[in-house]
Amino acid sequence: MKNEIQQDAWTQVCALNDIVPNTGVCALVNEQQIAIFHVNDGETRLFAVDNYDPSAQASVLSRGLIGNLGERIVVASPIYKNHFDLMTGECLEMPEHSINAYPVRVTDGKVWLGA
Repeated sequence: MKNEIQQDAWTQVCALNDIVPNTGVCALVNEQQIAIFHVNDGETRLFAVDNYDPSAQASVLSRGLIGNLGERIVVASPIYKNHFDLMTGECLEMPEHSINAYPVRVTDGKVWLGA
């Protein structure tokens, strides 16, 4: 995993209402694709991970399905269905294919990505 996003920086990526609840979008931040997920299960939560799926060798995670495996909130890759923990980026089936997870916040209805 290689984090190339500038450290200690916050970048505004979109408005919160641009992301349909329980789906993801892809944002290009410093020439890197980041998947941002809006999970609404009684409370609004945002998660951000690399959009690149190392197993499939494709930038597709923002199109994956969000769900739960035990206590973990995960996204299932749309190609091989590997599950990535949205809090940590860990690939549950193949830990060696884990990805970066990023801090994300909402301020005044705007989504900000930090690294």
